[in-house]
Amino acid sequence: MSTQEKTLEDVSLKEDVLKQNEIILYNDDVNTFDHVIETLMYACDHTPEQAEQCSIIVHYKGKCTVKTGVYDDLKPRCSMLLEAGLSAEII
Repeated sequence: MSTQEKTLEDVSLKEDVLKQNEIILYNDDVNTFDHVIETLMYACDHTPEQAEQCSIIVHYKGKCTVKTGVYDDLKPRCSMLLEAGLSAEII
């Protein structure tokens, strides 16, 4: 019985180490759908379909997770979104 408990503890510790961050894109009244789509394709390596779906979600829900990964990969991508005039943050 104690072996089973130890295994569960090990799994929990590994999950904490592999924590993923997210780039959240927020809606605004300034940028066009085309601009958002093109920027997501460039900055986040989205396909045209992914970028379009994210832009629609952002428009109707107010925000959308557009990329997940390790912080060091997301930071330059988020900077590209911000430089393009979009509202985004890493959480």
